[in-house]
Amino acid sequence: MKPLITDRFSTVARSLFFGMLASQVIATLQVYLSNLSLHNKVTAIKDAGYLAIPNQHILNILPDFGPAFFGGMFFTLSVGAGLSLYSIAAMWIWTRFLSGKKYFLILFLLPLAGCIFNVNLHGFSPIVSAYFIVIPTVIFLTTIKWTSERPEHKSWPKEILHFVPLVMLTLLWTIQMESSMFLDIRDNLLLSNSLGRKINSFYYKYTLYPAEAFKSLHQKTLKTCSLGSIKEEKVETLLRDELIRYDYLDVRKEIAVDLKISKEADFLVLENQGKIILKASFKELLFGNGKILKQFSLKTDRHLFFRKFTLFSLLVGFPISLYILVFSLFRLVLSFFPFLNNASAYASILCFITGIALLIPFYQMAEKEVNIKNLAKALESENKIIRVEALKIVNQRKTEIGNYAAYQSLLKSTYVPELYYLVKALGLSRKSETYNDLLAFLDNPNLNVVYVAINSLGRRGDKRAIELILSKIERSDHWYCQMYAYQALRTLGWKQKKLN
Repeated sequence: MKPLITDRFSTVARSLFFGMLASQVIATLQVYLSNLSLHNKVTAIKDAGYLAIPNQHILNILPDFGPAFFGGMFFTLSVGAGLSLYSIAAMWIWTRFLSGKKYFLILFLLPLAGCIFNVNLHGFSPIVSAYFIVIPTVIFLTTIKWTSERPEHKSWPKEILHFVPLVMLTLLWTIQMESSMFLDIRDNLLLSNSLGRKINSFYYKYTLYPAEAFKSLHQKTLKTCSLGSIKEEKVETLLRDELIRYDYLDVRKEIAVDLKISKEADFLVLENQGKIILKASFKELLFGNGKILKQFSLKTDRHLFFRKFTLFSLLVGFPISLYILVFSLFRLVLSFFPFLNNASAYASILCFITGIALLIPFYQMAEKEVNIKNLAKALESENKIIRVEALKIVNQRKTEIGNYAAYQSLLKSTYVPELYYLVKALGLSRKSETYNDLLAFLDNPNLNVVYVAINSLGRRGDKRAIELILSKIERSDHWYCQMYAYQALRTLGWKQKKLN
């Protein structure tokens, strides 16, 4: 029998695996340290008597290994995949076309050096830098042998065959690239089936842990501050009240706070991690509509470049890595059948068919969207895709959902995408009877339905919901729901005050 995997694509998959394994180690450490820092800050906020987000349920598990490991997978599947693919491609080009000469290697090291410079531009970030140093090094060590090997006979059609399905799928999927692409993937590939819902649930359960590791202060739900250096009681009170408007909470505790304010002559000095970031007058900070705090967040944002790089890697690196993984799995299975003379070709064909199959729901959705003209009739359709598209239009047009005859039957639906857009539409409703219908969705088994129900309560502007939302925050064991609940509270005009 032939070796199970002699295909070069499978060798790439092996190198890719080691690169992403190295990334997972770094990412787990990064998220773990971020979780410990968050644990200290949220504990200080809670001890100071404020409403803490995340709540005690999440606070208890922040120091655990699980959230760090599973949260770190986000960086592995984005940054790790992107850097691994770049490094593999660079090694292949360097050894095949540039004869492996050392002075040509600088062409591929310069982009990495530029990335390292940018991630450290606003402060030294050793863990983030490690991605750009360790992963290329691991790829170099695991690929140097096979990239240096020159095949005796080149069969270009056979070599190109591997890439044809990938290029074609890239073009087809690029057509779907819109601002709503991620939502479309969630609705059509995840929420529409049992396996997809499990993947979706996993994503929402762990995504905020890595997100917290590279958010700017402006993006964080709660921020800590210290006004201990302000001696004038009246000035301190005015500043504390103003800072609370932007969720900067005075914790009065010896921890590394996000913002420390002291007074120097006629100016207020704003510090972060022991460094003076900017100075402002009392009037600028108190009556500037948050302008000074936005500047402070921008100047202390150490991960702006890393966030952009992560997004790019997620859009490019992850899909290509997934293709290589699926190809290798197909190639492995097909290699058990000796009568298949070219298992690689069949694996490429199977990959292409799989990619097309995943695209079909998107084209069906686009077709249904064009045909929807009568909303009332569309909402009563027996086709759930048509009903979902109709509900999207209800939200776009900000139409009163309670006025449609199909409303009561829509409430009984079990199709998650349909419930999601229905509940979203309830946030626009102003009918008193739809308020109680909306409350019923707060206990829905699907997380996406629950958090959009919370968001809809905030959008309705009914302050009766404040106590319900506070209770939801206290009981919820899901960080995502707590975040949306807090945003809904702020939308309703609620603001932090000491609870004890």
